[in-house]
Amino acid sequence: MTFQPQHISVSINRPATEVYEFVSNPENLPKWAAGLSGSIRKVGEDWIADSPMGTIKVKFADKNEFGVLDHDVTLLSGVKIYNPMRVFPNSDGSELIFTLYRRQDMSEKMFDEDAKAVTRDLHKLKTLLEYNSLKKEGDPDD
Repeated sequence: MTFQPQHISVSINRPATEVYEFVSNPENLPKWAAGLSGSIRKVGEDWIADSPMGTIKVKFADKNEFGVLDHDVTLLSGVKIYNPMRVFPNSDGSELIFTLYRRQDMSEKMFDEDAKAVTRDLHKLKTLLEYNSLKKEGDPDD
């Protein structure tokens, strides 16, 4: 049986390589992913986050040149949630796509709320990256 997917995307006026570097660094999660991380710390080889779901472990795909940002979120219960995510070039900017799955235990309302939270997070990321680039471009030291 497959899960119902919803693809959520955002265009970001920054190069895909820059978006990839920022998003693939777990230390940046608290800056943009409110649905995933209020704070994060490295414990051994693991990234442990305090999230609205409780304490979780976050593991991104190995660094790659294809913009694959897939990540697993492991809940305290041991349940692992796979989250497909990818960034790719769109002219001088990029597209970031997150695939949200409706798991068997999710009501339609829960799925809709989760989709809205992911959308908010992606728009916060867009604003953060575009605003920071404007600040850098306007920096008198440039």
